[in-house]
Amino acid sequence: MVAGSNPVRPIYNQLKKMEETFDISKNILVPEHIKLTEEEKEEVLKQYKVEDSQLPKILLSDAAIKELDPEIGDVIKIIRESPTNLESIFYRVVVHG
Repeated sequence: MVAGSNPVRPIYNQLKKMEETFDISKNILVPEHIKLTEEEKEEVLKQYKVEDSQLPKILLSDAAIKELDPEIGDVIKIIRESPTNLESIFYRVVVHG
């Protein structure tokens, strides 16, 4: 080992390359994510009588929404399969991070 070298750097670089080519949204364990339009967002907020700041958060950097081209304040609809119901729907607001 060379003094001052970082043995983790090559592994990190390899993982970064894999991340760039791997589409996590295609994984069967990742639920479907849908970016709502402004009209759909307002409808959901009105239906649940909440403001977007009261919704659970999802980070802008989350790999599951990267392909949706999200912006801060967008609402993401997450559809998960459910053992007791056909599906469960969740809503998250995109925040910086």
